[in-house]
Amino acid sequence: MSSENLNTLLEGHLSSLLDAGKIDDALRVASTALRNARQAAEEDEANLPLLVNALETLAELHRQAGDFEKSESLYQEGIETGERAGVDTFQMARLRSGLATLYDFNQREELAIPLYESAIEGYDRMVPPRTHDSAQMRNNLAMIYKSLGRYPLAEQHYLMALETLEKDYGRDNERVAAVFNNLGGLYYTAGFAEQAKEMHMEALDIRTKVFGPDHPEVAQSYSNLATACYELQDDAATQQNYEKSLRILEQNIDTCADSYEEIGMDYANVLESMGEDRKAEVLKKRIAKVLRR
Repeated sequence: MSSENLNTLLEGHLSSLLDAGKIDDALRVASTALRNARQAAEEDEANLPLLVNALETLAELHRQAGDFEKSESLYQEGIETGERAGVDTFQMARLRSGLATLYDFNQREELAIPLYESAIEGYDRMVPPRTHDSAQMRNNLAMIYKSLGRYPLAEQHYLMALETLEKDYGRDNERVAAVFNNLGGLYYTAGFAEQAKEMHMEALDIRTKVFGPDHPEVAQSYSNLATACYELQDDAATQQNYEKSLRILEQNIDTCADSYEEIGMDYANVLESMGEDRKAEVLKKRIAKVLRR
């Protein structure tokens, strides 16, 4: 049986174990596969791609299990071995994006940046380009640049991701809405409330079409829009959008209790800042009553 067929069988077995919640069993199976791949690569360098596959698989499993150090080490070895073996562009981009994501979610952003950039270059270089993958990496990279206060770079990557996703999926798509939402957050943080409002209105329009008017994602957009309107000192629009957000979350309270409480208390604080103390008190009682249901 070819190494490709063996890898397909292994992935299927691991997927079944993960679906059953057996992460420890999956780790044992993948570790055994890695030992076998190492031995095969030592005997014949033509088997190095098999070793790269095994390293990538186990790295991802350790990431899912929350073992950062083991995952990092395996990804690094996978990248080094992949470069030596000359594996295809897609796998190298995937390995780099995997390690970048690992660093990103463990607050090691400066290490993630060059890996994201290299992965994007790889995805874009493929024929045809893996545009949806590069767009996701750009979105992640933009989030990092935003957190570092490098707003122009964040905007650049968000806009490039948005252009790609609109071209691939059309405007009325949840991925497109998510990037509009993220752009709104960026502009708000950077102090451009009017532009933030425009982006959140775009996200709201798309989410309403895609999910329907009573979906929690729509509620999030109303809340974000309310925040932008507050910065613009449009008190009426601020209150209207907060109310719409809370109404939707109340309808979905079984799954949205935390969001309902957080947004509700934000709204109460906003009302108090407007001098609407009575409204704020009524709102707090309403929140408490809904959460007791």
